[in-house]
Amino acid sequence: MSKLKKLVIFLAILVIALPASAFGYVYYKLNSIHDSSINTEALSDIKYEGKNGVTNILLVGTDGRPGEESSRSDSMMILTVDDVNKSLKLTSLARDSYVDIPGHGYQKLTHAYAYGQANLLIETIEDNFEIDIHNYVVVDFYSFMDIVDSLGGVTVTVQESELEEVNKFIPETYKWDDNPEKGDIQYIESAGKQKLNGYQALSFSRIRKNDSAMERDRRQREVIQGLLSSVKSLPISKYPGLIDTVLPYVKTNMKPSQILGLGSTVLSLGNINIKQIEFPIDDDIHSKGGKYGDAGWVLRFEKDTLPLLHDFIYNDILPKDNDKF
Repeated sequence: MSKLKKLVIFLAILVIALPASAFGYVYYKLNSIHDSSINTEALSDIKYEGKNGVTNILLVGTDGRPGEESSRSDSMMILTVDDVNKSLKLTSLARDSYVDIPGHGYQKLTHAYAYGQANLLIETIEDNFEIDIHNYVVVDFYSFMDIVDSLGGVTVTVQESELEEVNKFIPETYKWDDNPEKGDIQYIESAGKQKLNGYQALSFSRIRKNDSAMERDRRQREVIQGLLSSVKSLPISKYPGLIDTVLPYVKTNMKPSQILGLGSTVLSLGNINIKQIEFPIDDDIHSKGGKYGDAGWVLRFEKDTLPLLHDFIYNDILPKDNDKF
């Protein structure tokens, strides 16, 4: 089951959108999401050369449902705060990437979190993508609908070809939505640009079968950008309620001072438009997708494609503009 890459919303609210005027309240609240009990040894093991002024934060969205004791990482993104190139970047790591999970052999990347939670996922990403992760944030599934509703909805463009699929999921997401003010179920009646509520937006983000996983990721990024726009226009007076809505769903290794320090860096960038890529690049040139062994459908990539990822993160070069390939 696919959910929105809701973890990025944590960035939007807690890193990008918090002004200095809210510092005292925010600092107090941020203490509640610092989780010192989670093993973070992999974060301290510096295996790969980075660049001063470039911070990589692993954003993880888990796919657990009520009653489940373990879950996979349905969404994995690297948020890069690049103070060198004055850029904010988001790299979606394909959940079906065929990787070597330490102690478990070659499997889909999405399985690493279920085997060893954040620490094993971090180690797997660092070893296979040869990039250093500095911090992580984990957000669970049920945060998404509440966040969208607390922002008054999110504006996206629904294509004609997406209508049937999005409405197919709405009864299920409506049932999951515990908002007492959600009212009667509402389907999306027409294509075009429109504002979706929490359960509608989650349904929109789950669409996959009518096109591809890459198109699903494109829809998820569209929702993320819409939420960023909503946060930017939110009055300061609404921040406390929004923060109270979000924080129960979030866990991170970062302390309040680190989060607010990153927020200051992000705000100094001026432009918060996020540059985005998906890696591995699914084009039958830089990776190969298909059924492989006992792993099912996976996306296999070669090590010689990693410079595309590294140039994007550290040198601000989009793969399409990289003349090395």
